[in-house]
Amino acid sequence: MADHKVLAGAHVVLPTGTVENGRVIVAGDRIVGSAPEDAPVLDLTGHWLVPGFVDMHNHGGGGASFTSGTVEDVLTGVRTHRLHGTTTVVASFVTGETDFLTQRAGLLSELAEQGDIAGIHFEGPFISPCRKGAHDETLLRDPEPAEVRKLVDAARGQARMVTLATELPGGLDSVRLLAEHGVIAAIGHTDATYEQTRAAIDAGATVATHLYNAMPALGHRAPGPIAALLEDERVTVELINDGTHLHPAALELAFHHAGPERVAFITDAMDAAGFGDGSYMLGPLAVEVKDSVARLVEGGSIAGSTLTLDRAFKRAATVDKLPVDSIVQAISANPAKLLGVYDRVGSLEPGKDADLVVLDADFELKGVMRRGAWVIEPQLG
Repeated sequence: MADHKVLAGAHVVLPTGTVENGRVIVAGDRIVGSAPEDAPVLDLTGHWLVPGFVDMHNHGGGGASFTSGTVEDVLTGVRTHRLHGTTTVVASFVTGETDFLTQRAGLLSELAEQGDIAGIHFEGPFISPCRKGAHDETLLRDPEPAEVRKLVDAARGQARMVTLATELPGGLDSVRLLAEHGVIAAIGHTDATYEQTRAAIDAGATVATHLYNAMPALGHRAPGPIAALLEDERVTVELINDGTHLHPAALELAFHHAGPERVAFITDAMDAAGFGDGSYMLGPLAVEVKDSVARLVEGGSIAGSTLTLDRAFKRAATVDKLPVDSIVQAISANPAKLLGVYDRVGSLEPGKDADLVVLDADFELKGVMRRGAWVIEPQLG
């Protein structure tokens, strides 16, 4: 018989809403529906109990890069984000040479098969030089289907998402290819028009890579990709809620038009997340992090973030004043559904992995559990 743990007294956020003075029962690595009468009880009165966070766009943390680090480096980054409530993370790559990316995909696919990461995301090299952000322009390529297929195949069934500038030659055919193989086609780092973006959505694109960033601004005569992505119910929009990438009004606009069921909070984190200011590399490009903001040394473009999802949650609750139920949708349920893992994670329901986060009344992280084991055990009282 598995040891039972009863977490009681908290505001428990379920898919149906928040239960006051609720409880979640854990047996082994799963959430269950009942417990023996003598099972130990942890009193979480005054706290929030929410599902573990799911980050579908993350390049590293703890001083380690998912794109270029060793296996141990990747695990360091994963552990760093777990300490901030992210119990499920996708490893994102930045632009690189095809041979390098295929080698990395093969390496990280083993970690995905073991359950350490939830898959691989290729952010580049199939993006627009006009909106390259912190990607090496000399390595960018058109999204020809054969090239896209090469990366997907290298990931051995663990490719979860590919970001494309779908207006480039081969873009729409690559979107169709990805959709056929069950891989998310994400529109991002794009210079597409409104009409071109609509065509990509019709072809099967379902995600907007960090909406607003690395794409044309919303215009009243040329609405561009932002309007197309916000208005279409088939699209989930990623948002980086760190106070640097987005003005609060832009975040509110996205939530108002897309609704909480079509928003996914991401970190787009790079090595410095959970580590500190200093000099770093993002792929082949030098990055300087100052006051927790990462920028390229040459040109000054924002280079990912140092965000962790516990900070994104607190900001959403305290600065943006979003309902906690809506934040949980955006930070756990929606990305889990997109990644095809909602049967296991993303909500606090019996039968699912015991992945959960304890927050205090001020939305400060107090505890993290992954698969029934405390990563951070709450110190209460």
